[in-house]
Amino acid sequence: MNRAVAHTLALLAAIAVLVGACGQDKGDSGRKDQRIEIKAWVHSGRAAERDTIKDQVARFNRSQERVHVTLTVIPEGSYNAQVQAAALAGELPDVLEFDGPFLYNYIWEGHLVPIGDYLPRDLKADLLPSIVKQGTYRGRLYSVGVYDSGLGLYARRSLLEAVGARIPAGPGDAWSVPEFEGVLQNLADHDPDGRVLDLKLNYRHEWYTYAFSPPVESAGGDLIDRSDFQSAAGVLNGPAAVGAMTRIQAWIDKGLVDPDVDDNAFVGGRVALSWAGHWEYRRYAKAYGKDLVVLPLPDFGHGTRTGQGSWNWGITRYAKRPRAAAAFIEFLLRPDEVLKMCDANAAVPATREAVERSKLYGPGGPLRLFADQLLNGYGVARPRTPAYPVITSAFQQAFEDIRNGAGVKPSLDKAVAAIDRDIRDNDGYRAP
Repeated sequence: MNRAVAHTLALLAAIAVLVGACGQDKGDSGRKDQRIEIKAWVHSGRAAERDTIKDQVARFNRSQERVHVTLTVIPEGSYNAQVQAAALAGELPDVLEFDGPFLYNYIWEGHLVPIGDYLPRDLKADLLPSIVKQGTYRGRLYSVGVYDSGLGLYARRSLLEAVGARIPAGPGDAWSVPEFEGVLQNLADHDPDGRVLDLKLNYRHEWYTYAFSPPVESAGGDLIDRSDFQSAAGVLNGPAAVGAMTRIQAWIDKGLVDPDVDDNAFVGGRVALSWAGHWEYRRYAKAYGKDLVVLPLPDFGHGTRTGQGSWNWGITRYAKRPRAAAAFIEFLLRPDEVLKMCDANAAVPATREAVERSKLYGPGGPLRLFADQLLNGYGVARPRTPAYPVITSAFQQAFEDIRNGAGVKPSLDKAVAAIDRDIRDNDGYRAP
């Protein structure tokens, strides 16, 4: 029996158990013929993602008669604010999608219930390690995503070969920072304006943390001391972090980085390298075809590191039928459904089976690097602490200041002070 059929039978069996034993859920009416209504919220995302999740909900509802999901699509820009407002009013849906790094704050605030006990063991075993790591807090699995993310360097192979640059074969073969800087300078010597690197400086907010905390971690620093998550002192403003951010600031100051105000630096041919995520693959591949190559980020001393994490699904404490809610999430994690969503957004599939079946991420696929990074421990989850919203906000401000020429150490010192003050003010975010 193939896994797709097994997942289908497992889902039907789960719903059958739901019908026969729904008294285990809260608020059971005792009527086995009553349809269970599940409300789900999702962020708007791109059009292809919205269309895909709507189709998936329709397929789930048609696949059986017991559970019916109603989907609400909420604009991404105001999503977290609307979730927080609904939580205060006690009006969260049964199933909630949310950006993964905010999971721990939602748990600390009491909005989510563990999901691990509701999912089949073989499904959990098939999840990428990065998905499990992101969704786990204090030893319990609270959320799962149907996809993860990839971060690296997109390059034009022909331009690298023209300056004699070595092309790394994988994450264990990344350029060292001195080698990378030599490549940048060689490219700049053959470029009209000398700007050869795109750091997506036209992006803002969470991009700064997602894209530029990996160099800090590669250098041996971090956003916070993860031994107890009580302070960022010495790790975010220590020599390793200061050194990594100083190198990045120098690339900008030397005029090697395109400001990319039109988001067209790479596809427009102005630069040879783009520090970007999986979501740019299709646009870049359309522009350069087989000349496009995907490389790991440079190694700042402790091996290359990559950002990871993306939108996740969880079950709120307001769900009266958590097993029915979990049945919907399990459906979304079937290999065919995972691949449908990943075909829409080019993200890394969340399960090993889907990765191996993916044309983009499977063996020999053009984005295999991103899967290899997550499967082999090069991804660093953003800190699993309720303090994360303040951590990312403080780091974003520090990076904004650094890119605009402020002193690196003072900027990181300010971030540490803001993070540590918030942790103290919240009594260490210890378990309630």
